[in-house]
Amino acid sequence: MTSTSTTGPLQPTGAADAPAAGGGATPVRKEPRTRGAGGGLGRYLLVRFLLIIPTVFILVTVVFVLMRATGDPITAAQGGRLPADQLAERIHQAGYDRPILVQYGEYLGNILRGDFGTTLSDSRPVTEVLTTFGSATLELACYALLVAFVVGIPLGLVAAYFRDRSHDALLRVFAIACYATPVFFAGLLLKLVFAVQLDWLPVSGRASTRSEIEMRQLDNPTGIYLIDAIRTGNGEVVADVLQHAVLPAIALGLLTAGVFLRLVRTNVIGTLGSGYVDAARSRGVRESRLLRKHAYKPALIPIITVVGMQVAMLLVGAVLTETTFEWRGLGFQLSQYLQARDFVAVQGIVVLLAVIVAVTNFLVDVIAALIDPRVRY
Repeated sequence: MTSTSTTGPLQPTGAADAPAAGGGATPVRKEPRTRGAGGGLGRYLLVRFLLIIPTVFILVTVVFVLMRATGDPITAAQGGRLPADQLAERIHQAGYDRPILVQYGEYLGNILRGDFGTTLSDSRPVTEVLTTFGSATLELACYALLVAFVVGIPLGLVAAYFRDRSHDALLRVFAIACYATPVFFAGLLLKLVFAVQLDWLPVSGRASTRSEIEMRQLDNPTGIYLIDAIRTGNGEVVADVLQHAVLPAIALGLLTAGVFLRLVRTNVIGTLGSGYVDAARSRGVRESRLLRKHAYKPALIPIITVVGMQVAMLLVGAVLTETTFEWRGLGFQLSQYLQARDFVAVQGIVVLLAVIVAVTNFLVDVIAALIDPRVRY
């Protein structure tokens, strides 16, 4: 006898998804469509870039309103020095007797054309002041950031490695002292010890007179003394420029180094307690290697995200640092124009610094998004 097979014919793979005979249709589950990583990154960067426009607009508006809160700039700078009729004539010629909204609209239009006005105290275009002294502030900020990274990150790792021990306690006190000490007071102490008492470093300035004369003979000097000193090919000029930069860079850099130290310490301690570090520790990996290979790099990501805010702190601190060390940059000029009550120059410098902070924060967001895929909208 031949037996009949009870097993039916083989069904195609997709037959299980077909609706049952005589029954209702079984809905087919569709997988959600995920957006590609590139689209998420592109959208995030586009949004961050577009946010620069309202940020700068608000900052420009606030600066304009605050500068006009005390009256027109000519009265603030020349009031009491000129007869009333000459003062009124100058105010009329400058257009400061017109309605405030008309002045505001004209000011925005001039900024869009790159015209920040003319200083009242020395009759120089504000754009010339910005380009002449901006390079000095940029150079000092770069030196200070270098000091902050060199001091803050290694000491933060040491504090995390010796957590809750005497080394950690001393470094935490050092960090608090760094960002709690006024930058001008730190500058005065550094000058007193290393320039006056020990006579190791110059007291003030960006370079000696001889070095400045030699750098001015270059074709198209950049205004960044280190680059210009290297272009001269004279090692003595390079050494002189670096010696003048040591004390201002330390005074301003320690302000940010304390923040970096505490941030690295906190994040490294958190990373050392994560699961993958515990797994590596269970395999017998040494603690020092865990710190260097596993906990170090993830702890640096938050550092990048706060660099933008620290740049704003550096620019604020540059005003006091440049004044203390007579470092002729935007901060030094800003203090001079404030003393002269030249609000046109002050307005232009503050607007430029605000734009620098906004653009820097955007660049930091770009870097953070590229190295950390979790940073998305």
